[in-house]
Amino acid sequence: MNQSERIHHLLRRQALDRPGAILLHLEEGGTVTYADMWQRAQLASDWLAAQGARLGDRVMIVGENCPEMVQVLFACSVLGAWAVGLNARLSHREIEAVRAHAQPVLTLYFSRTSATAAEHAAQYAARPADASVWGAGNLWSSASDEPEAETGPLAGAVATLIYTSGTTGAPKAVMVPHQGLAHFARMSSASRGLTAADVSYAALPLSHIFGIATVLMATVQAGASLVVRRRFDPADLLKSLQSPGLSILQGVPTMYSRLLAAFPAPVKAPRLRYVYAGGSALDPTLKQQVEHYFDLPMHHGYGITEYAGSLYVTPMDRPRSDCSAGYPLEGVELRLGVPGTPAVPVGESGAIYVRGPGVMLGYYKDPERTREALLPGGWLCTGDLGRLSADGALFITGRTKDMIIRSGFNVYPLEVEAVINTFPGIKLSAVVGRDTADGNEEVIAFFEPLQAGTVDLDALRAHVRTQLAPYKVPARLVPIDVIPTTVSGKIKKQPLRELAAAGAGND
Repeated sequence: MNQSERIHHLLRRQALDRPGAILLHLEEGGTVTYADMWQRAQLASDWLAAQGARLGDRVMIVGENCPEMVQVLFACSVLGAWAVGLNARLSHREIEAVRAHAQPVLTLYFSRTSATAAEHAAQYAARPADASVWGAGNLWSSASDEPEAETGPLAGAVATLIYTSGTTGAPKAVMVPHQGLAHFARMSSASRGLTAADVSYAALPLSHIFGIATVLMATVQAGASLVVRRRFDPADLLKSLQSPGLSILQGVPTMYSRLLAAFPAPVKAPRLRYVYAGGSALDPTLKQQVEHYFDLPMHHGYGITEYAGSLYVTPMDRPRSDCSAGYPLEGVELRLGVPGTPAVPVGESGAIYVRGPGVMLGYYKDPERTREALLPGGWLCTGDLGRLSADGALFITGRTKDMIIRSGFNVYPLEVEAVINTFPGIKLSAVVGRDTADGNEEVIAFFEPLQAGTVDLDALRAHVRTQLAPYKVPARLVPIDVIPTTVSGKIKKQPLRELAAAGAGND
């Protein structure tokens, strides 16, 4: 791979080879071609430079999925600045924490398509952005001081900073490399057999690794097109399956749960050929329901923010009946157990370590966490647990910090959640541990019913007792109106741990 390759090279190649091909189908109607987007990216790069942005500077973006989110990502690449994308649905406190840490030279608020972005802009006395570059209705603000640009090897190597709270709630800024994104774009496009005729759905936030790498970059690599949506809406998805006719559907499991809850009857999707769930573990009940819904196999994969794109995916020509994350993409190495120690035997669960071209360049301004995550030999500690089958397929069994130790036994929340989710009337569940007075941990299960008050708690308790060993059975089954999720659809367990610690579910 060319070490100087940046992500805008993918866009430029398509703009030169197929200028009139459609890149984006817009929410308000109309389309944007590859040539249009390349021109917009160049104009935006010149505008950013005129405002003082340089190689290694951070450019913060507050918005929801829209053409401008794509434009600024590639514009930053042209300039060598680091895009810091934030979903406008974050609170002002969360946005301010990122601003204070990243110290951007300027911030763009894509308020044309997001009222919440406009609300954030008002906090910083933002002014109208140049409509000839960004279109009417968008805003921007400059830094009150002069932030220092990053220099040295990192300056031109980082494509974007992605802020992730992980399991602890403390934000971390992942430095995502151009090289990793470009490599994954090729691998992902090939693994899915993407062609210029494909149409994918982009409701996953373009400020997160799933949206940037799996959805956007792989699409650009293939010269395919995207249906861009600010937020996931089940009714809109059904319309998009018909026109323009989605052929690729990728999302997190909670997206599919919401679709089935809103429209339970199976649908006809004339062009749909590939259905994929990533971003978190796949529940077997949901997989079975989605496969019946679309009459297609549901593919799965494993990826993390600290690696530019997926690490493992199920092969197109060999879909699995289980919930395995499949097999490694080219360039990915994985081992279970700390490097330098004996590997965990096949079939047993262990901590996942990986290395390859997509490994992050570190956590920005956080050398201590970087040292903890990036080990000698190029290995990355993922914080996940998994097991390998005899044929090399990977099964995710949980997070190292999620694992519950009950009476000396390991309890993996995913296993308990899978059992709860098979019970009629359950939409979603999340299992956490709670410390007890005797130094043990007990299992607390939160569940979101399809309809309030429709789940028989006694019957649910009886169900889990027949399906799980006694030490895995939840001490409490707690109904909750809505399981909290991130803007990208991942379950947020930290708020549930706090609820459990505060006594949720106690009699």
